[in-house]
Amino acid sequence: MSIFKLSLKNIFSRPMSSVLSIMLLSLGVSMISLLILINTVLKEQMDNNLKGIDMVVGAKGSPLQLILSSVYHVDSPTGNIPLKEAKAIENNKMVGYSVPLLYGDNYNGYRIVGTNSKFFELYELNIKSGNFFSKDFEVVVGSKIADRLNLNLEDEFISSHGLRETGEAHANNPFIIKGILEFSNSVADQLILTSPESIWEIHAEHDHDDEHDHDDEHDHDDDEKEITAMLIKFKSPMNIIQFPRYINEQTNLQSAVPSYEISRLFKLFGFGIETISLLAYLIILVSGISIFITLFNSMKERKYDLALIRTLGGTRFQLSLMLIYESLLLTIIGFFIGIGLSRLSIIFISKIMDANFNYSLNNTGVLNDEWWLLIVSIIIGLVACLIPSIQVYRMDISKTLSDE
Repeated sequence: MSIFKLSLKNIFSRPMSSVLSIMLLSLGVSMISLLILINTVLKEQMDNNLKGIDMVVGAKGSPLQLILSSVYHVDSPTGNIPLKEAKAIENNKMVGYSVPLLYGDNYNGYRIVGTNSKFFELYELNIKSGNFFSKDFEVVVGSKIADRLNLNLEDEFISSHGLRETGEAHANNPFIIKGILEFSNSVADQLILTSPESIWEIHAEHDHDDEHDHDDEHDHDDDEKEITAMLIKFKSPMNIIQFPRYINEQTNLQSAVPSYEISRLFKLFGFGIETISLLAYLIILVSGISIFITLFNSMKERKYDLALIRTLGGTRFQLSLMLIYESLLLTIIGFFIGIGLSRLSIIFISKIMDANFNYSLNNTGVLNDEWWLLIVSIIIGLVACLIPSIQVYRMDISKTLSDE
């Protein structure tokens, strides 16, 4: 029988202690792996949705809330801002281009967003089937929505007021689907996009069928119109220093820099992540101690058997290697079970996020940082078997056999 097979047999001969060692290691690995995975996937998702947006302008309130509602569409907006003031910012010489956002309605919990063609350019969106909207109450739907709700071209639906399904239905103004987007792995996959005019029309308080003095009222209506927020790209990166300050100090609007707010958000989470990581590494260390105790006790119990192996031709190095194999097998098995547990956990968390925020964490591949975790696990396994291996190597065969 080979040394490796003998190591396997020894592991199965002590099922309770072996399982305990594996469980401790897999628990620690799964916790760290899950934190690495969530941190990496969330950061990738957030960075992907920023799309080079330098600044967001909206109503006064929390800057982070403004970013979460306007860029990631996972929070309520801070309010509305006058279209007239938004146009003044758009025409500023520092602004490269801007994208208006209007929302306040939903269909089955998915947001209906009023915007223009620049939104499609910003997120590099392509039409999978159909065309872009060209008239009021025509919409283009994200690929995730089309798949989930089984929507097709020319289907009509009634929107609900607010950002939840329980809002009042706008039965008199059905939307019609004119286009379905290709999957972009961006926030657009979970949005229903239409023209700003559609949003203004559906919330208009006056009767648009009344044509009396319509042309005279047009400019007056523009003065009263509002949008929810505006995404802005500057002509020069240097403008990001002075223009947001000008907006916050000299106007009734609020500006927020997405990169700064998201960085601040990750710093707030950082302390909790570090604390959990330390706990997980402590669990891995305890698992190393458990492996050491298992091997040490096993060596003491099998001293006579090990001595017999030596008399039958086994070398000192082979016996030490047997313990090293046992330790490495325990750590490697524990590592891959831990990786498997972290993937099951991320699927569970992804379903919760999808149900509450329409976001999913769909990365289940092994990340580079996790391979470093494997190296750490192997080192712990090697350290755990160091003393038992040395003692086996120095074992006095004659004395061991005579004691028995």
